[in-house]
Amino acid sequence: MAVGQAPAPGVRGSGASGDPTPRNSTRQVVLASLVGTSIEFYDFYVYATAAVLVFPHLFFPAGDPTAATLQSLATFAIAFVARPVGSALFGHFGDRIGRKSTLVASLLTMGISTVLIGLLPGYEQIGVVAPLLLALCRFGQGLGLGGEWGGAALLATENAPAGKRAFFGTFPQLGAPIGFFFANGLFLLLSEFMDDATFLAWGWRVPFLVSAVLVVVGLWVRLSMHETPAFAKVVARNERAKVPFAQVFRSDLKALVLGTFIMLATYVLFYLMTVFSLSYGTAKTGLGYERSQFLVMLLVGVVFFGLTVPLAGWLADRFGRRPTLISTTVAIIVFGLLLGPWFGANSGVATVTFLIVGLGLMGMTFGPMGAVLPELFPTAVRYTGASVSYNLASLLGASVAPYIATWLASSYGLGWVGVYLAAMGAITLIALIISRETRETSIDD
Repeated sequence: MAVGQAPAPGVRGSGASGDPTPRNSTRQVVLASLVGTSIEFYDFYVYATAAVLVFPHLFFPAGDPTAATLQSLATFAIAFVARPVGSALFGHFGDRIGRKSTLVASLLTMGISTVLIGLLPGYEQIGVVAPLLLALCRFGQGLGLGGEWGGAALLATENAPAGKRAFFGTFPQLGAPIGFFFANGLFLLLSEFMDDATFLAWGWRVPFLVSAVLVVVGLWVRLSMHETPAFAKVVARNERAKVPFAQVFRSDLKALVLGTFIMLATYVLFYLMTVFSLSYGTAKTGLGYERSQFLVMLLVGVVFFGLTVPLAGWLADRFGRRPTLISTTVAIIVFGLLLGPWFGANSGVATVTFLIVGLGLMGMTFGPMGAVLPELFPTAVRYTGASVSYNLASLLGASVAPYIATWLASSYGLGWVGVYLAAMGAITLIALIISRETRETSIDD
């Protein structure tokens, strides 16, 4: 930039060191990290909702309803196998080429897969090919989301001002409650304005096809971004890792393992509070709520999820990452032990308060993760390290959580679902106690 020339619109000027790297404005950072993850999570939750409400009826042979639901949840789990693959693939390019280009590619992968699901014929039309195609598209969703979160978290934290990194790290985290709210809100509207026959015939396809419009918006926002300052410095110093995936396992294996188990309880809690609770709450063998009635209750709980995410980020900046997450994890363990009698009380007040508290705890544990996981890794392998640990946790926790919970509830009772959550919380608590505080870690290190 020439002397006396003003910075381009939306670009902050050079830092104190005279670094001429173009900087993203706070508005750009918020939009690019929040809009992108909202779209990605919207796509992901549209599938999660349909996996409970629609797919058992359309993509699998008629017969035992419980078996069909379990088969549908098995396809739901495929994405969690794909996510670590996506994190390694997109992480490689994110650490080699840059955060911006990789985030655009991950968004396209996720969006195209979601739209294709909305166009698939059912089991009655093409037989066993239908669930196979569904599984393939679900794999594509997982691949895209595997590269999405890490890049969005880095986009936020590597552009954050001093002392506000955890708060900035909550911008991509807010995509989870926003995406969930719109996905389930759209399903609720369709359920209200359509009868069951119309909804199953074609109405369920609308949320998947709407994703095409959302992806165009997300691409427009992200293409206007500059590369993050931290990655630009790595490029300038010629310090990019040749094979980031190999380097992170060779040099940062401890951080990778700790990051994975730090996220474990978060994932189990969320998918118990959303996928399992919806399945159990609307099943005749469960609580027996009407679909629209329970979706309204879930949306109330998700509001508290959204409110506690930035609160948790502020607390993590104020008091530290470990104290905030340790206290939240202890609360999750207690919540798990109360899950059986609380959720099983089968009253409107009990169900709503259960969802509010559970999803509120989800916000408290999920909020700081946008800063905690990136802070565990050096810049040269940060995209790969944060993404792989985040998505390995999804494979160990979220992928099997609805399936295990459904099996436990039907075989041994609801209380054992809570014991499962408490056990996963205990593992996360141990990982947090072993880990180091990262609040003062330099993001340029």
